[in-house]
Amino acid sequence: MEQEDTKSTLLSPLIPSSEKGFDEYGDKFCDKAEIVLELKKQMHLAGPLVLVSFLQYSLQMISVMFVGHLDDELSLSSASMATSFAGVTGFSFMLGMGSALETLCGQAYGAKQYHMLGIHMQRAMLVLTLISIPIALLWGCTEQVFTLLKQDPEISIHAGIYARCLIPSILPYGLLQCQLRFLQTQNNTLTLMISTGISSLVHVIACWTLVFRFGFGSKGAALSISISYWINVFILAIYIKLSPKCKKTWTGFSKQALENLLGFLELGISSALMVCLEQWSYEFLVFMSGLLPNPKLEASMMSISMNTSSVFFRIPFGFGSAVSTRVSNELGAGRPYFARLAVQIVMFLAVTEGILLSLAAFALRGIWGYVYTNDEEVVRYMATIMPVLAISNFMDGIQTVLSGTARGCGWQKIGAYINLGAYYLVGLPSAIILTFVFGFGGKGLWMGITCGSGLQALLFFAITMHANWEEEVQINI
Repeated sequence: MEQEDTKSTLLSPLIPSSEKGFDEYGDKFCDKAEIVLELKKQMHLAGPLVLVSFLQYSLQMISVMFVGHLDDELSLSSASMATSFAGVTGFSFMLGMGSALETLCGQAYGAKQYHMLGIHMQRAMLVLTLISIPIALLWGCTEQVFTLLKQDPEISIHAGIYARCLIPSILPYGLLQCQLRFLQTQNNTLTLMISTGISSLVHVIACWTLVFRFGFGSKGAALSISISYWINVFILAIYIKLSPKCKKTWTGFSKQALENLLGFLELGISSALMVCLEQWSYEFLVFMSGLLPNPKLEASMMSISMNTSSVFFRIPFGFGSAVSTRVSNELGAGRPYFARLAVQIVMFLAVTEGILLSLAAFALRGIWGYVYTNDEEVVRYMATIMPVLAISNFMDGIQTVLSGTARGCGWQKIGAYINLGAYYLVGLPSAIILTFVFGFGGKGLWMGITCGSGLQALLFFAITMHANWEEEVQINI
């Protein structure tokens, strides 16, 4: 009975509103006005979401930067390793789980089943709260995990301390992902930008106060992250409760949120695997770079490359979130024509942005390394890596917006299989062969992972281009 109720709430709004199975414009080529309107909608969504993504990404990096100013190499290396471990085992998983709401809330909003957005958000919050418990237990054992992986004993101890201080941040981070999707799918991105901006400013102040004023050192840097996340959660909670814009979508707590938790968990795990499988593959690159003949040079190159890619990634990630909202809204409204148009527009934006950034990276290849270091050897090495990195970022940008399309359509399970095959059957094996068999060194690592992201983009593109959008509006998620 529970499953039948859930099916009815999800399936009924996805049936096209017109007799022909199309929107009011019918099956025809789009005109200029429709293209311009869709472009404006996506830019209105993507602009704030790019900034929100960048600010959220910067919080953990800011904490590590404060630790770096303690003039203690052990604290810096420990904090960096703990941050990476926390990202791989917790933050990325919670981010992926929360992104399931892009499908559920987005389609419910398009279908004008406004009260279901609040139900979906409550359900997601409950599931993510439960998942935060095993993640917290794992972070509490960081020292033991690093010891088993044969890491330096001192680094393992201090990384364990830093990770334990990160534990209070995992719950608010999960709640925040639910709130972000709840508002994002309503096209309410300005509020997200303001709240994230405020919490980021508070984070800098909290970091300085705890690290230097109170002398908590690296512990203060980690604790400040949870303070910033909780502030953001409270700001958005107050807004959702009091704002007239959320009057229809937030109707208070409901027992209905306790229903079909396993259904959400299934979609959430598929969404999480889409994110984690990709991120884990890049972490393997870092590990393999330490096995090369000059590990210090390779580690420096990989650190700069990963940081550069992460910053560049914020732009297509914003576009991907925007198209996820647009596609899910239009499918929920039973308008397949506009869902297809949204995908076409975001592909144009992604290709344009990717070409411009790739050209900039190639043009700046000789001096980009100076942004991070004054070591001439590292700068010269980065100059040889940047062309490959530019291609990698271009392919990653294409697959990112297509992954957003997949989330809007509810294709997370297919996406997880694609990522598994692209990165673990092609990308990482190619990186190993090019690096250790053909002797391309660190460049081979990026060449190999680019093969994986290229295949990923190609598979997502093939599935998207062959999608039957009229059938998609009738599919029960």
